[in-house]
Amino acid sequence: MFIELTDHLRCPQPHDESYLVLLPDRLEGRNVLEGQLGCPVCGRTVAVRDGVVDFGDAPEPAPGTLTVEAVHALLGLSGPGGYLGLIGGAGSVASGLAALLPGIALVAVNPPEASPGASVIRAARLPLKSASMRGMVLGPGLPEAWIQDGVLAVLPGLRVVGEGPAPDLPTLEVLAEASGAWVGRRR
Repeated sequence: MFIELTDHLRCPQPHDESYLVLLPDRLEGRNVLEGQLGCPVCGRTVAVRDGVVDFGDAPEPAPGTLTVEAVHALLGLSGPGGYLGLIGGAGSVASGLAALLPGIALVAVNPPEASPGASVIRAARLPLKSASMRGMVLGPGLPEAWIQDGVLAVLPGLRVVGEGPAPDLPTLEVLAEASGAWVGRRR
């Protein structure tokens, strides 16, 4: 887990959004390999092991079908800085996107497999703060709550790409939908 990711994480427990406190035990450069994250609101602590944050009870992701090139084009990101979220099966494009988006950090939540170039999180609820991501890619088969939280995690005006039918959310302006994929802009 890249140490600066801590600033973009929230406690997934059902309470007001709150920051988390990181207590690293072992670092390799700016990557936390072992440690703990703690919530000052509810007191929950979560382990970081082998660089993976595990909030527990992570669902099995459905395999994603979008290509690296398609995701890259649909996101419309350029320039360094910030984070891009890859949720569920969308995590399978992490290594390819890392090469195409230098300087943008990737966070994969419940990816099918760990990927070099992405911080990995396992969780039953999306643990990303509202308006903290430069973009979001939502894999197929995600529950409605994950899609809603994924859209809210993106900075207003930036894009969300998803597989499956386009959601009807007041926080999302759908720009295009075709062949089982959609792209929208966070309102």
